[in-house]
Amino acid sequence: MSARLRVGVLGASGSWHTRGLLAALTARGHEVLAIPATRLRSEVDEHGELRVLGPAGAVLSGLDLMIVRGLPRGSLEQVIFRMDALHVLAEQGVRCVNGPRAIERTIDKSWAGAVLAHAGVPTPPTVVCERYDDAMLAFERLGGDIVVKPLFGAMGNGIVRVEDRDLAHRVFRALELERTVYYVQRTIAPAGRRDVRVLVLAGEVAGAMLRESDTWRANIARGARPRAVVPSDAERGVAVTAAAALEADVAGVDLLVSPDGEIVVVDVNGIPGWQALQSVCAEDLTARVLRTCEALVTAWPRRPL
Repeated sequence: MSARLRVGVLGASGSWHTRGLLAALTARGHEVLAIPATRLRSEVDEHGELRVLGPAGAVLSGLDLMIVRGLPRGSLEQVIFRMDALHVLAEQGVRCVNGPRAIERTIDKSWAGAVLAHAGVPTPPTVVCERYDDAMLAFERLGGDIVVKPLFGAMGNGIVRVEDRDLAHRVFRALELERTVYYVQRTIAPAGRRDVRVLVLAGEVAGAMLRESDTWRANIARGARPRAVVPSDAERGVAVTAAAALEADVAGVDLLVSPDGEIVVVDVNGIPGWQALQSVCAEDLTARVLRTCEALVTAWPRRPL
């Protein structure tokens, strides 16, 4: 058992992950505070002291650990404020898992893709642009079979596969009205390929599952079925490298693996779920995550802002 820690869990209190973390933290003897993201508050007083507060005015700089389990959708200002609060807490010595830099990198598909490419991690050919004409050109350049994704998104929400030029025209014109950014990726057809989700904790693979689907999308939230799998050494290496490149202590790395062993990283989730993986994994993954967090706190140098 590690030393008693003061731990905040940032996220929806009713979620499966938050409930499990709160119960396990309490059972391990830690002092626990549940923090909805919308209850964060930042103050600078008359003495110039900066504080981030939570429910009931709790001063969050007194935490040893902040486990980030959810950042709900909101306006650009709301999202920026929540990230600002995490940056301040990290600077004040609170060990955030994941840290704000990793969350910013993983939540933004464009930035994540750039970082992964720079690190030499294989990813699908991608074009990110703002103009309709450039998006149509990307449709042609990427082979006329593309996946259009929201820049910020998870669980397969808002993803559209486009295999027809007329459909591309209609999708891109509709997105143009929303003043959105076009994130366009070559479709990697699943025929014969393995879709693998790997849970990486502090540079180690904690578990993996195959995601089997009757469609081209293999998101569990969209009906895919989990099946236990032991990843190959190559798959483990790519997953760990991807998580490290994005500086994510806890990461869900999604791989597509061809029959000849070619591996492509299609996503890295910086606030990953493990409920589906737990259903096919014998180890208690919540306990494994908490042991990882405890070890990270031990190695974290607290420092004042």
